[in-house]
Amino acid sequence: MQEQQFDQKKGFQETDQGNKFQGPQPGQEFKGPQNGKPFKRSGFDFKGFFSLIRDVKPRFWQLWLGLGLGLVATIMQLMVPKLAQKLINQLGHNVNMTLVAGVVALFVLSAAISAVSGTTLGIFGENVVAKLRDFLWDKILRLPVSYFDDHKAGEVSSRLVNDSTQVKDLLANTLPNMVTSLLQLVGAMVLMVLMDWKMTLLMFIVVPVVILIALPIGTRSRTIAISRQDELASFSGEANEVISETRLMKSSTAENVERESGHQKVDHLYHFGMKEAVYDSIAGPLMTMAMMGMIVGILAYGASRVAQGTMTMGTMFSFLMYLVQLIGPFTTLGQFFSSLAKASGSTTRIQDLMSVAEEDHTAGETVDAHSKTLSVNNVDFAYDLGEPILHDVSFKAEPNTVIAFAGPSGGGKSTIFSLLERFYQPESGTIKIGDTNIANVNLTNWRQQIGLVGQDAAVLAGTIRYNLTYGLDGEYSDEQLWSVLEMAYAKDFVKNMSAGLNTQIGERGVKLSGGQRQRIAIARAFLRDPQILMLDEATASLDAESEMMVQKALNKLMHNRTTLVIAHRLSTIVNADQIYFIENGTVSGHGTHDYLVEHHALYREYVENQFGGEKKDDTPADVTPDNVTLGAPELA
Repeated sequence: MQEQQFDQKKGFQETDQGNKFQGPQPGQEFKGPQNGKPFKRSGFDFKGFFSLIRDVKPRFWQLWLGLGLGLVATIMQLMVPKLAQKLINQLGHNVNMTLVAGVVALFVLSAAISAVSGTTLGIFGENVVAKLRDFLWDKILRLPVSYFDDHKAGEVSSRLVNDSTQVKDLLANTLPNMVTSLLQLVGAMVLMVLMDWKMTLLMFIVVPVVILIALPIGTRSRTIAISRQDELASFSGEANEVISETRLMKSSTAENVERESGHQKVDHLYHFGMKEAVYDSIAGPLMTMAMMGMIVGILAYGASRVAQGTMTMGTMFSFLMYLVQLIGPFTTLGQFFSSLAKASGSTTRIQDLMSVAEEDHTAGETVDAHSKTLSVNNVDFAYDLGEPILHDVSFKAEPNTVIAFAGPSGGGKSTIFSLLERFYQPESGTIKIGDTNIANVNLTNWRQQIGLVGQDAAVLAGTIRYNLTYGLDGEYSDEQLWSVLEMAYAKDFVKNMSAGLNTQIGERGVKLSGGQRQRIAIARAFLRDPQILMLDEATASLDAESEMMVQKALNKLMHNRTTLVIAHRLSTIVNADQIYFIENGTVSGHGTHDYLVEHHALYREYVENQFGGEKKDDTPADVTPDNVTLGAPELA
């Protein structure tokens, strides 16, 4: 059944309702035979391949039915030339009409069964690839950020789109075709040798000629695949966008949103692929029938030339029909090893992906961060072994206070935020909210209480409404959305847009300016209403006017929240409750602005450079309670 559904990204869409494969449950481990171990690449791993297929639970009855029908059709096709031999030998005599009817019926019936077999296998293949893509999509959404640090987004999306297609082609097309082709090849050759072994040798000379004639037909039949490739490219592009903004997705706890969106796209590909499968399964038998008809005409002409020979016209006719039947198996044999190699690499890459440990969003206790102290205690961290980024970092953020981080670029400030978001785990030390280690807190519950506004102001293609509510549960009225936009000083420019909240902002928000994107991100944080607010260079790269508007919005957003700020422009953090100076991955000093000016030489040097040599205890002239914010652009 189809119904109209409003998609905030694309407007109203028709969706097919029905049972859908739900993919692995959160925290579920992939049960492949080589989980967590390096994969051997020396040959095709049939055990691993079929283990992967079993895990997605396809409809195997369709495979066996399609394969069985294919074998029946092949046996019937092998019988046709033998019966045709008897029929041709009766030319000029009393023709057995029963035999004529039998040949025609066998001819048509074998083509019909072959078409049904191809359709069944095609639908089975589309079912496999749809479930496999759902399976992979769920896995990708649960992968840790560290995985994407080492793998390009295009490579990951290729596992989802291209490799899954290779697996489907091997299981639903190449392997069944190979089985039926081997039966047809062996059967035809045996029958030809039994009829006349000398003529059998001569017949093989004709094979390359017929293959050359068939190639243009095969090329023409493949043009139908172009439209499906366009659909695949669209799916790949949207998957790439989500993967490339994985931090936003995880910070917004939007895994469930993306799961549903991805499943819907996979379902569209599944139904599109079924149409292609039906077309291909019909086109193949039709081409076979056309070639057979052409041979019958040639045999009728050549019958007079063999009338006085040792071979009857019927025998010649039968031989040529078997020759035509050999063209398909020879072509299939040539393609089999190429397809096997492609599927082998695809299977290994998919299994490599499935073996990666994923985030667990089900375990852990629920904790309310409101009015609790956030503390980081003696934390060490390194992205790569032997290359420490943070060492013995400690700080404390009391409820409703502002904690700022300053220091040279590359010192580890943004890494601290990543650890707080639990994108990574510290090598040693603890991070606690109250008395609870955040590692023991439910991951979804923890991230739902954090609001991150970064200098990139990450947004997704879609409407302003979609971006405001991204990753949030429940429904939000227009009044609520306009309210947060007003608080973020974004209401006026959104109202001036053609479709208001439903305005499409383009990929990565290309239709918005940097300041507008930043205010949309701030409005999203207002709507999220986090207990802990993290500002990472929130006004970086903005012009003066945009920066002023963003600063005003941030002042409102920080009210009555525990706020952590990364800033390079020190004039924006002079009123912070505590400033931690981070250099070379350690805290080299902390205190208020005045205290650090007095006791920290490098901080004092930064102040003198930025404030033009003003006295250390004077507040810069451009800093007033109305324009101070705690997110600032990075130093040049």
